[in-house]
Amino acid sequence: MDDFDKIFEIIDNGGVIPENQLVIVLKLLMEILLTESNVIDISSPIVICGDVHGQLFDVFELVKNAGNPKDTKYLFMGDYVDRGHYSTLTFCYLALLKIKYPTNVYLLRGNHECRQVNQMYGFYSECQILYGHTGVWTFCNEVFDMLPMAALIDGKVFCVHGGISPDIPLVEMINTFNRFNELPNKGALCDLCWSDPDEIPQWRTNTRGSGHLFGQKQAFEFLHLNDLEFIARSHQIAQNGYQWFFDNSVVTIWSAPNYMYKTGNKATFMDYISSEPSQFEIVHFQECPPGKCKVPDEIPVSGYFI
Repeated sequence: MDDFDKIFEIIDNGGVIPENQLVIVLKLLMEILLTESNVIDISSPIVICGDVHGQLFDVFELVKNAGNPKDTKYLFMGDYVDRGHYSTLTFCYLALLKIKYPTNVYLLRGNHECRQVNQMYGFYSECQILYGHTGVWTFCNEVFDMLPMAALIDGKVFCVHGGISPDIPLVEMINTFNRFNELPNKGALCDLCWSDPDEIPQWRTNTRGSGHLFGQKQAFEFLHLNDLEFIARSHQIAQNGYQWFFDNSVVTIWSAPNYMYKTGNKATFMDYISSEPSQFEIVHFQECPPGKCKVPDEIPVSGYFI
């Protein structure tokens, strides 16, 4: 595609990508995603990122701090849309990076890459405002249906948006499921995008209404059975930008600074350097300075910041 630079320029300025060009980008991304399995095997070094939620200019700050995707490997663990001002541009930006650097940029599915969720929390309304209809929203969700569910780094770090599942004791079982559908509201694939760690003795239904809660015992069993070092996930805001659970066996990485432009939380990414021996650093980065950020002329308001 010859217009990559033009589209990047539109994104940099917080503009509106012409619909025909956006469709081309999404189709190119779909072709790549079709070649990836439910669980992606990736080698270190790699930058592991959490939720970004449409905070486009903060994503620019993340990349500026972590390194050029031409030379730096990235794994984004889902939740690209909703809440923030620029859901469409954020996902398109990451899609372009994936298309341009397919072996350096990897995208997992989050619980907001789901029609039931992103119809309520901003993305649906944003597409209507930008394009006057819901066709772009529909097409983006068809792409979301193709996103991989998890990743293994060096065979030692399990990366997923939400967490583990009582139905998936072994990582290789994830590849037996058909992921090319709307995210179900229960079951194994739902758990991968919705589950959370908690100080509990056994599996419990998640208070979010989807997924499970899992404790130290369940995390340790999963790590032991799969010969893993730890689980990296996102899905929950962490005021300091990250949070360890269960004797450093599970870590939440959160990459949306000042979430929803009002919570004041910090943001991080994990620079995972090597598994032999295990070397990594959790790196804080700042939100985009006010003078560099742009706000769209019109944003969804009904239920947008709930």
